[in-house]
Amino acid sequence: MPRPKRKRFVQSMPTAVFFKPRGVPLRELKGVVLPLEGFEAFRLVDGEGLSREEAAALMEVSRPTLCRILMEARRTVARALAGGMAIRIDGGSYRLGKDARQGTGSGR
Repeated sequence: MPRPKRKRFVQSMPTAVFFKPRGVPLRELKGVVLPLEGFEAFRLVDGEGLSREEAAALMEVSRPTLCRILMEARRTVARALAGGMAIRIDGGSYRLGKDARQGTGSGR
């Protein structure tokens, strides 16, 4: 029996959860699902410019795990962009909260 998957820490939900090519109705498009932890890894590393080590620490995963999540997220986004597909951010194994570690540590 495999180990249960550890939930990844995600700071907040994205403001938009669907992205699609302009001018094409959503019902006419194929779509891909980008898990929320993939979006978070993508946002932290590529959007915020954090190092992989910093992003892994924020998501409370190891660096190799973050790299796997990020690689899959990039592959999903690239496939959608190249194929003219809609992207839906949904699902995954995560726990949500704003600065969940607030109150722990040395007063920083």
